Amino acid sequence: MRTVLLAAFAAIVLSGCGGSDVTRARLERSLPPAFERLYVQQAHLLGHKGVTAATLHAKAQCDKGGPKVADHGPGADWICLMTWHDPNLPSGVLPGKFEVNAHSNDCYTAGGPSKIVGSFTLPDTRGRDVDNPVFEFDVCFDPNSSNTPTNVAVATPTASPTAVPPAALTLPTGSIAPTPERSLNPTLSCSNGAAGCAGTVTAKLGRRSLGTATYAIAPGHAATLSFHAPARPRGTLTLTTKPTIGTAPSTPTELTIAPA
Repeated sequence: MRTVLLAAFAAIVLSGCGGSDVTRARLERSLPPAFERLYVQQAHLLGHKGVTAATLHAKAQCDKGGPKVADHGPGADWICLMTWHDPNLPSGVLPGKFEVNAHSNDCYTAGGPSKIVGSFTLPDTRGRDVDNPVFEFDVCFDPNSSNTPTNVAVATPTASPTAVPPAALTLPTGSIAPTPERSLNPTLSCSNGAAGCAGTVTAKLGRRSLGTATYAIAPGHAATLSFHAPARPRGTLTLTTKPTIGTAPSTPTELTIAPA
């Protein structure tokens, strides 16, 4: 019994010797490039332009458990503030706070702020509901990588910032004229706001369904949807929105069909 206890005690002592591979410097070097690759994937899914790994310039500043806890070792109490450059994001929303759960196997799970990177799923440009690659993701780092301090300091506002409201979708009003190709093409506008606008629009001509289209619009931009209409459409076009990112009119929008 004494031998077993001594062996257990030795194992505890040895496990406490030496430093953990998980350090602030390694997380600050590992998280930005991993995030950049996944953020570019998200931009491609949403149809956002001007987003590449070379232009994002992501930087991270990480901390474990606050000022009284040493910045090394596994645990779910790591917080990393990150900044990056995306022309589709409104000013003032960054830095983003990422919650990091670091494991003892040199891997970690990072969760992004949904008000900036979006929800668990998002609609892509083809109308499919797909996983959001930057909502939560797993990364592994090289335990032999540099542990030299990065000296990254992410600037934070000196005062509590005003929360950035979500972007709002606006639909056309009044009338709409069919195109020569027998389609009805309403233009949707997205205001400046967090994460832009995304969701679906269902169209009806009277009681006849014209189908459902998906929209994904960057803040401050507009997009045109197309619904195939019967020959010489008449009456009222009714548009019903279902947002997944941003806000949209809660009641259906009616447009009078104007002569072509």
